[in-house]
Amino acid sequence: MPGLIDRYGRRLDYLRLSVTDRCNLRCIYCLPPGGVALRPPSDILTYEEILRVVECALELGVTRVRVTGGEPLVRQGLLDFLSLLSRLPGLADLSLTTNGTLLPGLAGDLRQAGVARLNLSLDSLDADRFARITRGGRLGQVLRGLDEALLAGFAAVKLNVVVVRGFNLDEVPRFAALTLEAPVHVRFIELMPLGEAGPWSARARVPTAQVRAVVERELGPLEPAPGVAGAGPAEYGRLKGGQGAVGFIAPMSRGFCASCNRLRLQADGALRPCLAGGPEVPLGPLLRSGCPEPALRRALERAASLKPRSHRLAAGERGEGRVGGEAPCMARIGG
Repeated sequence: MPGLIDRYGRRLDYLRLSVTDRCNLRCIYCLPPGGVALRPPSDILTYEEILRVVECALELGVTRVRVTGGEPLVRQGLLDFLSLLSRLPGLADLSLTTNGTLLPGLAGDLRQAGVARLNLSLDSLDADRFARITRGGRLGQVLRGLDEALLAGFAAVKLNVVVVRGFNLDEVPRFAALTLEAPVHVRFIELMPLGEAGPWSARARVPTAQVRAVVERELGPLEPAPGVAGAGPAEYGRLKGGQGAVGFIAPMSRGFCASCNRLRLQADGALRPCLAGGPEVPLGPLLRSGCPEPALRRALERAASLKPRSHRLAAGERGEGRVGGEAPCMARIGG
């Protein structure tokens, strides 16, 4: 079976799956204080429609699925959906990304539903700063959720930290030190010009090389960390004696488009070949017209054929035109 191969020979075996465009936080680099216009519920794919897309994608060689949002835990019926999703033939790995605020009391249920790996987005370990960054989030809820996740038996629990100059660069050593205390993988992510960060991302971004230098200056050298589970672009190292690993994701200073293996299905059914924008393939109308399986398969293959060689986030940041039509927003695209 040839699978989903794009024009540049990349095999696309990883599907990011947004189940909602709603989020219960308003992080300063993602959403404005009042949020953004949400799709009407009638535009959001049903779980049955999403499962149909995933089944087709698995037949075309996708093996890994990550469920995202918005905040996926705000959607009702998610646990039942995850249970069905995890049992689909051909799915080798099911993971989920959450902001963690609704995780207390759910971590064990997510694991039982078949989620193998869990990512928590967390940008500060200071309660007041966390509340400012998220515009009202409560750090204690996220930390309780993290503790429960570490006890739930996931193959990996990862913390995603977007490093923003002037907000949380000083917390990098504290985050990295968590890997000495618990089997958690902490990944530092460069700020991208998406959503609210577009106008100021260049001056607030901290390049990965600088973040790594801070970690090693404060905590010692990072050793190789082979075998960290995941399908993403992070480069990992391990502090001496560390139970977890320290990862770095550098979409701007290094880029990893040459090895990008993913497609993104938005909650409204738009199949997005690239995070940064470009042509989308609308699956909603197809699904709701009762399209036969070959037509859905061709739509996925078309999305693969439209995947660009690389993103143009830096071009958009330099003011050379917006990337794609609408300004990208992670809550809508799927984080």
